[in-house]
Amino acid sequence: MASKYDGLARIIIQNVGGKSNIISLTHCITRLRFKLKDESLAQTEILNNTEGIVTVIQSGGQYMVVIGNHVPQVYDAVCAVGHITPGGAVNEDGSAAAEDPNAPKEKQNPFNAFVSIVTGVFTPALGVLSACGILKGVLGLLVALGVMDGAGSTYNILYSLGDCFFYFMPILLGYTASKRFGLPEMEGLTLGAALLYPFVLAPNGQILEALQNAAPELVGTYTHVHDTLFMIPVTMPASGDYSSSVIPIIAAVAFAAWLRKKIDKFVPDTVKLFLTPLLTLLITFILTLWVIGPIASLAAQGLGAFFGWIAGFSPILLGLLVGALWQILVMFGLHWALVPLAINDMMINGCSAMLTGMFATTFTQVGAVLAIWLKTKNKKLKSLCPPAAISAVAGVTEPAIYGITLPKKIPFIISCVISSIVGGVLMAFGVTSYTQAGLGVFGYTAYVNVATGDISGMITAIVLSLVAVVAAFAAVWVTYSDEPAKKK
Repeated sequence: MASKYDGLARIIIQNVGGKSNIISLTHCITRLRFKLKDESLAQTEILNNTEGIVTVIQSGGQYMVVIGNHVPQVYDAVCAVGHITPGGAVNEDGSAAAEDPNAPKEKQNPFNAFVSIVTGVFTPALGVLSACGILKGVLGLLVALGVMDGAGSTYNILYSLGDCFFYFMPILLGYTASKRFGLPEMEGLTLGAALLYPFVLAPNGQILEALQNAAPELVGTYTHVHDTLFMIPVTMPASGDYSSSVIPIIAAVAFAAWLRKKIDKFVPDTVKLFLTPLLTLLITFILTLWVIGPIASLAAQGLGAFFGWIAGFSPILLGLLVGALWQILVMFGLHWALVPLAINDMMINGCSAMLTGMFATTFTQVGAVLAIWLKTKNKKLKSLCPPAAISAVAGVTEPAIYGITLPKKIPFIISCVISSIVGGVLMAFGVTSYTQAGLGVFGYTAYVNVATGDISGMITAIVLSLVAVVAAFAAVWVTYSDEPAKKK
């Protein structure tokens, strides 16, 4: 079926170097993310001047075409017009194809590779993750206000939906990581499920407590289940199990994808169907418990400890840094480097202040854009402001940044400065996230302490977000003036 974006799709394909230059294509909230064979073949200037494209960014080994909130529709049109398998590789003629495992891999520095991995694993899950977090926050708010009974069946049934993603996160990330690394999805799901199997979860005490109540005579059978595996000690994460982790399952799937290709070369075709997954899963699961899991957990704890050290040294400093740098990281798609650390921190500790400092960034963009909208005489710029402001209120700032504040420079700098100040103030007030919620106004519920019903963090976040809007509006209003028209 034809799409109204087919014309734009053809322009994009032609100016990224044609079908034969596309290795793979994915998308996030606002961007088409191409991996190109040769980025020098892309006509960036033409794309930047094409109606329907906000801007083009080259970062992290990706060629990103910023579209806006309707990027899923444009993505579908590009895939349809170019005959591209969503997220998949492309043959020389542009047709869909599996990536050649023996083909030379593009060299990336470690940080770019890390960002690429995180983007591929977390982007498909972010929408549902945020939806579940919002539901948990709203339920906590309703209980805190006395509207809903926290012990009632309605609350607990709805809470099951809100909490399920977090409870089964290793399984769901096993799926998205499999898509990213090229492992059959069912095998990635199986690895995640194995890490959540009740027998493996026993050390956290929940299974033991249940057994103590139901069948005390069996407790002794389970207390030392994780002492050894083939007489080799098994070290569990500091949290007690892998249900509160994200890095180990991603590392395990990455290893499994590599191992499977090696195994598949030696397994006879007659038994590949079951023997390849059997060997892949068995070896990966054992090594995950022995090596991969403990190392990944230590790495995650180390990164968390680093940010924890900054927070311990000065929470205000952490808020200032995150608030000042967040929009710059978003520009280059590098903010994904911090997202999994915050999620991992929240899964282990039940809360996280690691990203609290960035909360004001969307609201400073709203204030800056509104000021430009009311002050500019440029009709085209004025028409861009309302949808960009609405998008920023919902937490998507790319249209505001790329289309309005960044090209004008000073409004963008003002936004970063005010975001930094408000981020420091948020940390000074001890505002902490208790769940993964949405962005912009949909992020307020993240600061509701579901366990205690405390909504003071949410109230502080609301007040300071309004302060951010007003401060950015006032500063941009005072400093902004239209550029003089260029002489022909």
